[in-house]
Amino acid sequence: MTTGDRRVAVVGGGPAGLMAAETLAAAGIPIDIFDAMPSVGRKFLLAGRGGLNLTHSEPDAVFRSRFGPAQQALRAALDGFGAEHLRAWAAGLGIETFVGSSGRVFPTDMKAAPLLRAWLHRLRDAGVRFHARRRWTGWADDGALCFDTPTGAVRHRARATVLALGGGSWARLGSDGAWVARLQAAGAPVAPLQPSNCGFDLARPWSDFLRQRFAGQPVKPVVMAFDGRRQQGEFVLTDTGVEGSLVYAFSAALRDAIARDGRAVPTLDLLPDHDAARVAAELRRPRGSRSLATHLKSRLGLGGLKLALLHEVLGADGLADAERLAATLKALPLVLKAPRPLDEAISTAGGVRFDGLDQQLMLTVRPGVFCAGEMLDWEAPTGGYLLTASFATGRLAGQGAAAWLAAGR
Repeated sequence: MTTGDRRVAVVGGGPAGLMAAETLAAAGIPIDIFDAMPSVGRKFLLAGRGGLNLTHSEPDAVFRSRFGPAQQALRAALDGFGAEHLRAWAAGLGIETFVGSSGRVFPTDMKAAPLLRAWLHRLRDAGVRFHARRRWTGWADDGALCFDTPTGAVRHRARATVLALGGGSWARLGSDGAWVARLQAAGAPVAPLQPSNCGFDLARPWSDFLRQRFAGQPVKPVVMAFDGRRQQGEFVLTDTGVEGSLVYAFSAALRDAIARDGRAVPTLDLLPDHDAARVAAELRRPRGSRSLATHLKSRLGLGGLKLALLHEVLGADGLADAERLAATLKALPLVLKAPRPLDEAISTAGGVRFDGLDQQLMLTVRPGVFCAGEMLDWEAPTGGYLLTASFATGRLAGQGAAAWLAAGR
């Protein structure tokens, strides 16, 4: 069956796709949104489960720098719809926001669901039509979009198409990366999808004691150092390695080092509030009949998981060596061998390369087809950057599609 009435199709109902649809609808263009899941915005709702971090309040130049090599490619999108634009847009939906102590921006109620409900209501009022359980499978020979549905295959003809299919993480929420092969077959340049903002496995597994006693617990405060960069935060021990916000902040550099060298070795400063001289001096103090654990607790406030990590790395002999112990307290090495699988990652790197797109995110090999969101070749840390770039590129792709149609194509 083939449908279509010269409307524009948006494939993917996440933030990028919904923003593309809103932008096109505002230009008076009829829109159909197709999504593989029973409802749209599922990953968006999951992102808001612990408090929806919409964006970040950093100055624009600093904000853009978080996108690393892709910052120039994303500049037009982020200049057109940056953090302040996003906050104003949310306010227009009745969702006020605030800046937290870390500079991150949240809705006042911290929730994603009220924003999504208000947004979908506005889109429906604008005439946007939603089609659930439509999994895109590529193009027919005549250019029609092909979808698998619970009742069989269908085709849909559209005047233009915006693809906003997400990356390759969270397949259960619809972002499975299956589109990669389809775009490559069409001649589009696509960088391989890789995990980003992800955990890592150790080269040597944790001992049974550490894993059984401490897996799932946070290590804080600590400073991680790698590749000339240092950052304070916290992370979590897992059965096979490490994960959590501090690890995610370094994930791109760690992943790339593993790909290049076969391993990555960040170090941890377990006592970031104590300089090396003080640590060494406290360890030289006589401890009399007290155990080392008691001495470390009383003189340096160290115990529990951090002490167990020291024992894991140094063993009993190393703990007895005051010089080695002092050095390891300030630079405990973690030997990492692999990122966790793609589907476990918060986001993905890789995707449609910008050299295969025009300035308005249209595929040069497929005129009238635009790409947006996490399926583009960029990555960013957590902190509101991922969502902001998804909104911004969705808007730019929508503007591009509207301009392409206005030119009579």
